[in-house]
Amino acid sequence: MSRLILTFTDSGAGDLKTARLADCVIGIEHRFVWGRPPASDELDLSLSRRPIERHDPSPHWLDNLTGAPFADARDHGLGLIEFCERFDAVDLWVDPDPNSQLQLVWLLDFLRPHPNITSKLAILPADCVIGDQPPSDLATRQLGLAPVHSDHLDIASAAWAAWRAPTPESWFGLLQQDLGELPRLRDSVIALLEELPLRNCGVGATEMRMLELISAGYLHPYDLFPGHEKPNERCTFGYWEVGALLDGLARCSMPAVSGLDEGPFDLAMHDAPDRHERYSRSRLALTELGKAVLAGADDFSRHNPIDRWWGGTHLTKDNLWRWNLALTKS
Repeated sequence: MSRLILTFTDSGAGDLKTARLADCVIGIEHRFVWGRPPASDELDLSLSRRPIERHDPSPHWLDNLTGAPFADARDHGLGLIEFCERFDAVDLWVDPDPNSQLQLVWLLDFLRPHPNITSKLAILPADCVIGDQPPSDLATRQLGLAPVHSDHLDIASAAWAAWRAPTPESWFGLLQQDLGELPRLRDSVIALLEELPLRNCGVGATEMRMLELISAGYLHPYDLFPGHEKPNERCTFGYWEVGALLDGLARCSMPAVSGLDEGPFDLAMHDAPDRHERYSRSRLALTELGKAVLAGADDFSRHNPIDRWWGGTHLTKDNLWRWNLALTKS
């Protein structure tokens, strides 16, 4: 029986390939926890059949895949649906972090109208990062695969619509539903809700944790980043996103953090060794505002503009109270 594994991180795909648990392994990675969600048409196009008679510059699921299994698919511009049809079984290996969970519900929602594919789907909801596991251990973990049923698809579609909604109430409402068929989703719903700026301080959970760590004596920027055996246990956001949040606390009109000697946290800074070294060696401290925000005595958003996306919700200084009030009433 031919088997295809789909997973949502490059590191997980690498380990699964090494473990040789399937005829083909594909890593499909989008960042949905940060920034405005891509338009539905754009996402559908990235997985759909691509015309081969002309060059289409739009991102496509085949773009970064190499090797014999994909040469023919690329030559024919196959969509993911057509590629999945070549296999008898399609397994989804899913990390527990919020971004992987969002990718899972997006993909299940995309596949939902195709019973010829959903009928051979199975999910492995990993309780740890797949890419951190020795390939030799993954064979045992595959015993946790569970067939996909209509309940999985219903929950996924509801969750994906809620994340893309223009207000957070629908996402909050997921907590009133039975999400047990997707056992890692509930924790991700909560983790993402905690990243909404709180109305008494104007920052979310990851920003607050960084302020706590600086107050506790962690002075260098990378001390604040999540990672293995690091004091910041919040893994809702990835490397670049945490860097952007620290920029937001330190590089603004009234900072909560002082001492960040370089920035912004982007590729240009990383490509300049001297700038990156200055960033790494920065000695951080809380400003008076930072101390007040940490104590819940002042609101960061009163002094600094907020302009970013939380799913389909455009967060601004003017609507933070509205969302907090609406969620409290819910």
